[in-house]
Amino acid sequence: MSKEQTRPSESLVQDLLAERRQLKVAVERLKLQLADAEVAGGGGGPDPRVKELQDEVERLRYQLASVRAEATNLREERDQLKAGIEKALEQLSADEEQ
Repeated sequence: MSKEQTRPSESLVQDLLAERRQLKVAVERLKLQLADAEVAGGGGGPDPRVKELQDEVERLRYQLASVRAEATNLREERDQLKAGIEKALEQLSADEEQ
């Protein structure tokens, strides 16, 4: 099997890892915004954005966990496919020797 045929799965894993990094950045940015909102709203009661930001952080954490799980599944699938290809190549090689 050529490298061209393995690239889509590797590309997908790379895309998922990039998305994971972006989500981590978004989570950190929202944490900073939340901290700023808590400090700014400390004297005049709770800032109305706090709940919204907390919900957004939670949503992004869930999305990050989903992407991590999907990336793990894709890696496992890629490894299984690679093992199957290697086994098939070994069998072809053994058949040619006979």
